[in-house]
Amino acid sequence: MFTGIVEGTGELISRERTDGGLRLRVSASFCDELSVGQSIAVSGACLTVEDYDEESFELFLSAETVEKTYLGDLGVGDPVNLERALPADGRFDGHFVQGHVDGTAEIVGVEQVGEDWTFTFSLPESMARYVVQKGSICVDGISLTVADLRTGDGKGESEGEFDVAIIPETYRLTNLASKSVGDPVHLEVDVVAKYVESLVEGYQ
Repeated sequence: MFTGIVEGTGELISRERTDGGLRLRVSASFCDELSVGQSIAVSGACLTVEDYDEESFELFLSAETVEKTYLGDLGVGDPVNLERALPADGRFDGHFVQGHVDGTAEIVGVEQVGEDWTFTFSLPESMARYVVQKGSICVDGISLTVADLRTGDGKGESEGEFDVAIIPETYRLTNLASKSVGDPVHLEVDVVAKYVESLVEGYQ
């Protein structure tokens, strides 16, 4: 379980294709605190530490993970958001984040407003029913609040969009500072919405 409170960014320092998927090596500031088998959210995708040293750690992406995320398209030098799993006695400051990416979206707008930024993301129709105004959503592993929501036409002809407000600290600590219009992001909708849908299905 994660909270969407990103600890900082790491940098992809190597990648290697294998028969079963992809191996990535990522730099991080907390490598001396890691252990093999530990879970880390890498730009929102929950992955497992398979090896590490003082400066970096290694991850394996299965073929399914490569297919459902954009991690396989990253190049050496690209930044990724990092968050270790929440300890049992940790402070819960974000929202429930599983690290199970529901899909990818695209940045369609970036506007600086004073010291803050407004980012606009596309919203695939398959996820739209789980997103509400002022609700929580995880974007590239960042717990954010939907500031404005514009749904699509419901016929698959046009996607929806949503806006989030990014404060300077979030902009500084995450990979959003290096993102621009057209770049992909991972989305994970609020799992509580999925549970509610599952519970009420039997009454419909």
